[in-house]
Amino acid sequence: MTASVSPPMIAVDIGNSRTKLGLFEATPRGVWPQPIRTLEIASAAETIAAEQIDSWLHDLAQSPAIWRIVSVNRAMSAALMTLIARRWPAHQSQLLTFADLPLRVALPQPGQVGMDRLAAAVAANFLRAARRPAVVVDVGTAMTVDLISADGQFLGGAILPGMRLAAQTLSAACDLLPEIKLVAGDAPPEPVGRSTREAMESGLFWGAVGAMRELAAHYAIRAGAPPQLFLSGGFAPLFAEALGAEAAHVPDLVLGGIVLASRR
Repeated sequence: MTASVSPPMIAVDIGNSRTKLGLFEATPRGVWPQPIRTLEIASAAETIAAEQIDSWLHDLAQSPAIWRIVSVNRAMSAALMTLIARRWPAHQSQLLTFADLPLRVALPQPGQVGMDRLAAAVAANFLRAARRPAVVVDVGTAMTVDLISADGQFLGGAILPGMRLAAQTLSAACDLLPEIKLVAGDAPPEPVGRSTREAMESGLFWGAVGAMRELAAHYAIRAGAPPQLFLSGGFAPLFAEALGAEAAHVPDLVLGGIVLASRR
């Protein structure tokens, strides 16, 4: 008898400004899922990049595949679900809710928590040491810093402006402050800026580092033990380096959490 082969999975993390897709093949339980390839597109429902996604899918465009989607952008998720049904009819799609995740959300209104935060918490529960709390930092348009208890519960966290959003706000609100373009691959700025631009870069980066450290310290008191730190997002490698050995940069943290949730 020939064993059935699971169709590939396309995990999708729809953010406010960017949408990330990852293609995954079936992996055994207990193994961290690694994407075969990824794609980032703008989260603009009115100009969704159908041709770009079609090219990225290659030979999978007409073969069976499973889409599992988390979203904090309702217009973009609706547009993508419609596009999948119309353009790739052999594919199955599902927009995940908190009830689809193997995660206890210890909050009064779990349905109002961003699904990207919850998927990242699923990933952190897989990666963290047994009986060790975790802090999950996702650096996107907004920066989130969330606490996972030692027994794996999502306890909530903090939401801050992301680096680029904070930079745009400073420039828009202050007449003499320039608009600065932050590049994720750059080295950390010097703490003492020698120009207005350098001072802004220092404040944005080291202010974010300080917020992460302060929140992690409060979370450690709440959890009763020092947490492991997991970071994802464009600037995560720089932040992980600044935060020290306890901080780990995990690429595709949310996408991995989506795949883990779908293994149930």
